[in-house]
Amino acid sequence: MKLTTNKLQIPATLQMLQFVFNPISWMEACAQRYGDIFMVKLNQPEVWVSNPEALKQILANDNQDFRLLKNGNMVFEPILGRHSVITVSGDEHHHQRQLLMTKLHGNRMRTYGQVMSQVTEEVISQWLVSKPFCIQSQIQSITLKVIMQAVLGSYKGKKAEELETSLVLMLDHIRSSPYKVLQLYFPFLQKDLGAWSPWGKFIRCKAKVDRLLYAEIEENLKKSDESRTDILSLLIAAKDKNGESMTCEELRDELITLLIVGHETTATAIVWALYWIHKIPRVKEKLLLEINSLGKFFKPSNVLQLPYLNAVCNETLRIYPLRMLTFPRVVKHKTSLCGYELEPGTVVTGCIYLVHQREDLYTNHWQFNPERFLERQYSPYEFIPFGGGERLCIGMAFAQFEMKVVLATILANCQLDLVGNRNILPQRDGLVTGPNCLIKMVMKKDHSLNSIS
Repeated sequence: MKLTTNKLQIPATLQMLQFVFNPISWMEACAQRYGDIFMVKLNQPEVWVSNPEALKQILANDNQDFRLLKNGNMVFEPILGRHSVITVSGDEHHHQRQLLMTKLHGNRMRTYGQVMSQVTEEVISQWLVSKPFCIQSQIQSITLKVIMQAVLGSYKGKKAEELETSLVLMLDHIRSSPYKVLQLYFPFLQKDLGAWSPWGKFIRCKAKVDRLLYAEIEENLKKSDESRTDILSLLIAAKDKNGESMTCEELRDELITLLIVGHETTATAIVWALYWIHKIPRVKEKLLLEINSLGKFFKPSNVLQLPYLNAVCNETLRIYPLRMLTFPRVVKHKTSLCGYELEPGTVVTGCIYLVHQREDLYTNHWQFNPERFLERQYSPYEFIPFGGGERLCIGMAFAQFEMKVVLATILANCQLDLVGNRNILPQRDGLVTGPNCLIKMVMKKDHSLNSIS
């Protein structure tokens, strides 16, 4: 059966505008009308899939029935560059992926855990009792400092503070409005019309970030300190299959990718978790009992032993997944998917958001219910917040660990409340799904900080 019956009939430009300005309700409306599989046209015609069995067929068969779309992530290039692990493909992607995985998994997690708890304690020590604050900016500061330590070896000092401020300003130019996001999807809007034009502001902020990163790279190239264990030092020492080192431009692209992707999405996930924990009293009470069972002093790695904390983190990533879509694949030869025949060259994308909203998988899917992850184990094609296949997020283990350490540290040391009782809804926040307004919290009582070691 041909897929033409499940093809959106509105013009491609209108589809793109819906996806940029109102992605959640638009995707839900498409699923309600067309079901598990339908064809959209954004920058190109794509088949979107939300059926777990079909996703298994796609993601488990990378390089067999399907291949990764070359240059399929070019929307990220203006921010991350041409040589980012996200924007490259083929052998270059595999080489970079293997290189970075060694630093974001395994024994390194113990060291990262110490940094995560230390930075969190430093930030929350500045919070004042009874004085409301924006939780987004505070959590973003934590995750950015953590990833700066992992990537550059330091998050303190004048240079580090300047880089942190510059990165936040650059990202704010993209996140501040869906109109800014349009510039990424429509390259003809990427016009520098002066320092006060939208794209002009962005490229000037980006130029400042680049200057700081190139200075960091040059300084490290001159030092060549073999005792350093940060990711930049690893990248500088790495060689490709021809024995060539990475160029300064390639190093810059990897650094900015890790700094941005390594903090922004995790920060948003932690903010969502704090919202739900304090929105639903039974969740907070149950989670506090579990965290307190660790005792006053606990190691960061101990949080991995907490099943309810894990369930809360998973449900946070389930209900409003940060990534709405998987990376696109291309059909290699004529393939049947959900009963439809797809011709070679067809672009296929998994819709993460719609998978996570399936009522047949997640009963009362609109409710925040961590218990569902205690009652059932979901397959990698039913619960896919980090994508899958060859493009499974390389920072998945790092992000999951950081969520748990930061949440446990905050809840063990602070009594927080939400300011107001309004319902926070999801909306596009740059290239991820974030809250539709600033979330204010207030500290009721300051515990004496429990040193986590």
